[in-house]
Amino acid sequence: MNITGTLIGLYWICKREMWLHANGVRMEHTSDLVTEGKLVHESSYPNRAARYEEVRVGGSVIDFYDPREKVIHEIKKSSSKENAHIWQVKYYILLFEREGIENVKGVLEYPLLRETLQINLEDRDRKELLELESEIREIIEKEKCPPALSKSKCTACSYYEFCYAGEDEIS
Repeated sequence: MNITGTLIGLYWICKREMWLHANGVRMEHTSDLVTEGKLVHESSYPNRAARYEEVRVGGSVIDFYDPREKVIHEIKKSSSKENAHIWQVKYYILLFEREGIENVKGVLEYPLLRETLQINLEDRDRKELLELESEIREIIEKEKCPPALSKSKCTACSYYEFCYAGEDEIS
């Protein structure tokens, strides 16, 4: 299985969701938050569609890539910046390097925050990403799914009902 930027991001958020996603259990279609994220992605930069296109590299789908400037643009709906987002973009840069495209930079865009974050890939990041790929493969190839996280952290997740089905609700 190809490791994707999505799996890299999920590694930092929830290894259970990462395992489920990698093993074909997809719940995103049931999530209003995922739908909202798609709307933010589609409506935040309407003039960009003519200049940029989604790009597929190594099994990953990158929101926008400017080939002239060699800049990957990743749009996030989130109202908070997360380590997972940074590592996802760093991984995209690594994927471009593996395709022979050097000197690529990344930009994380948070339209709801009206902020951007410049992302570069350093040598130590490359080493870390190779280790992450190995660890992710090890996790997703296991027969059993990793345990669920704390219920309070998971309420907005599209897998929430899947993970906590059958549990008594606390009033």
